[in-house]
Order: sequence, then structure tokens, then C-alpha cells
Amino acid sequence: MYEFAIAWDWLTFAVRWLHVITGIAWIGSSFYFVALDLGLRQRQGLPVGAYGEEWQVHGGGFYHIQKYLVAPENMPEHLIWFKWESYVTWLSGFGMLALVYYAGADLYLIDPNVLDVSKPTAIAISLASLAFGWLAYDTVCRSPLGNDNTRLMVLLYFVLVAVAWGYTQLFTGRAAYLHLGAFTATIMSANVFFIIIPNQKKVVADLIAGHTPDPKLGKQAKQRSTHNNYLTLPVLFLMLSNHYPLAFGTQYNWIIASLVFLMGVTIRHWFNTRHARKGSPSWTWLVTALLFIVIMWLSTVPKVLSEGGEARASTAEQTVVASADFEKVRDTVLGRCSMCHAKEPAWEGLIVPPKGVVLENDGDIVAHAREIYLQAGRSHAMPPANVTGVTDEERRLLVSWYETAVKEGKIQ
Repeated sequence: MYEFAIAWDWLTFAVRWLHVITGIAWIGSSFYFVALDLGLRQRQGLPVGAYGEEWQVHGGGFYHIQKYLVAPENMPEHLIWFKWESYVTWLSGFGMLALVYYAGADLYLIDPNVLDVSKPTAIAISLASLAFGWLAYDTVCRSPLGNDNTRLMVLLYFVLVAVAWGYTQLFTGRAAYLHLGAFTATIMSANVFFIIIPNQKKVVADLIAGHTPDPKLGKQAKQRSTHNNYLTLPVLFLMLSNHYPLAFGTQYNWIIASLVFLMGVTIRHWFNTRHARKGSPSWTWLVTALLFIVIMWLSTVPKVLSEGGEARASTAEQTVVASADFEKVRDTVLGRCSMCHAKEPAWEGLIVPPKGVVLENDGDIVAHAREIYLQAGRSHAMPPANVTGVTDEERRLLVSWYETAVKEGKIQ
């Protein structure tokens, strides 16, 4: 059964790889079409119905692109739909959520010091929050508030701030950031699935049938596409944040996340303005830098907080600590790992434990048993360059201890 841990780790790697690949495809096509749309030029002599055009050069050739706000006089036989990049990105992301945070809820999702709930309850809260996010967002966009884009985006920002705070009251700091990213990404992908693609299909069907398409369909799709454009960069930050405890493991993590959304707006505003040939608003980079400085300051005021590893592992500790080799395992971990993986690392240059993993007591060791097994037992990933001199005998000890505990049913 201990081989399951290795297979599971490779499975999560495969799904993560797929998520990154499809995410690159989705973000790339999204950014490209936004830039293309903003850069269109109008001129005399364009074909009937054409709104604008652009000439581009890439890969040794030239491309002549024209945009029709409704459709050309004659519908082409073949249309390329950009949708699967979005769908597979969301599906693979949800797969990662299930593999890491649902399957490992005791370690990654639930913090009893924040909200002491069972695994099924925590997972149900997670799923319900994602569904609620889309329904609430879509309802607001369809309401009279949605008629004013500026007012709508300001309102949605404050909603995201409230959601950021709310997630920190439910889950671990790492899970709160991941869920805020998933919450936002769900809205983005649902925009494509429920609004943008269906609206475009209705327009195509009307044109084929000889009917005049409803202009509201295009306006609605454009609004949702604009939202996706400004939400992309914050989502990327939140998805990468699980590697950086200074982002998620602090008292003001929800404020940090809120400021990240503002940074996404300032960065995209610069690019969108440039692509539209309306100048170069350099002030956006100054604002972005100031926001980032505030984020760095907030990350250490007060000192970085622990996520309660000992409390999470208290139940498992009672069944594992008594094993014959645990005392040697404890000595190995504390002697070789705890100088970095401590609430206040002793290793020069570290001010927070890598990935927020603290290994200072028996509960910490039990809670992170599988990670220790994979990172320092079955592989030599930890410590980096073996800077603390872990011996082959000590690695074999870690492997033997974990595999025995799994066989005896003390660790899953």
C-alpha cells in the first residue's frame, strides 16, 4: 500500500502538468485576442460588415486579420471555436483540488484552529462556495447593476475582498488562497461555458436562419470577456502562492489577496492601453510596485503565523509515536530538517519555513509523514543538495518507518 503514495504523487504531477499546459493555452489565446481586438484599425474599403483589420508578422509569414462585429456576408464553412482551453483548464484544476485538498483534507484543507469540521463537511463547504460564486456573480451581472461596467467591477471587487476574508475563516491559509483562485477561475470558465460560447452560437444560428441577431448577446459576451481579462493575473498569483508561505501564512493574508486583485487591474490596464494605441500609462507600474511593497510589509506584520500542524496531527500522533523506530525518526527529522522547517528557521537566509511546513514536534512529523517519506526517503529531494548530510541509513530508516506504519494501518 505504501507504493500508493508514489503512484498518487505521480498522478498529482500529471494532472498539475495538464493544468499548466491547458492554462497556458487558455491564457495565451485570451491575451492574444484581447490585444488583437484593441489593436484593430479601421480604413476605407473594408469588406461589408468588417469592423477593423490588423496586419501581423510571425513565424516567417504575414497574417491579415479582419473582425466582423456580427458576421461576414457569407458564413464560412469552418469556424474555430476557442473553448476547450478553458474547459480543460478548469477540469484539470478541479482535479488538482480533489487530489490534493480533498484527499488530503486533514493536512491541507482543515485547520482546527480556524474551523474544526469533518472532512466531508469541509469538502461540502468548498464545493458549495464554488457554485455560489458563479450563481451570485451571474445574478449581479444580469441585474440592473450590470448596465454600468465601472460600477459593476467596483462592486465585484468588494465581493472578492469579502470572499478572501471568508475563506480565511474556513480553511488553512494555503487552502484559502487556492479556493479564492478556484472561486475566481470558476467564474471565468463559467463565463466561457454559459455565456460567451452559447451567445456566439445563437448569433451564428440566427445568421444561418436569415434572422438579425440580438445585439445584447455580443454586448454580454464582451462584458464577461473583459472581466476574464482582468481576473487572469490574480488567479495565477493565487495558484502559485501555495509555494510561498509569506503570502498565505500571515494574519493579513486576505488583505494581501485583495491587493493582488488591484495589481492585476493595474498591470492589465497598461497592456490594454498600449494595445489600443492610446499611450503608455507608466503610472500603473508605480502603483503596482507600491502595492507590492505594501504586500511585503503586511506579510511580516506581525510575525508569520503557523497553521497549527500539531493540532491537526494530534489524533494520528497517538497511534504512530509509540512505534519502535519513531524515536530514531524523530531524532533524524529534528536533526536534519528542523533548522529550516521551524516556525523561526535557523538556516541563514530563511525567514519562513519552506512551503509553510513546520517539523518541530511529534505531531508535525506525523502530519507530514508522507511528504517526509517521498521527499527525504524515497527520493533525495530534501534537503537541497543534502546540505545537512542525511545518510543513506537515515533515509532507509524513514522509508522503513513510513512503510511499516502504512502496513499496520497507522498512517494512510
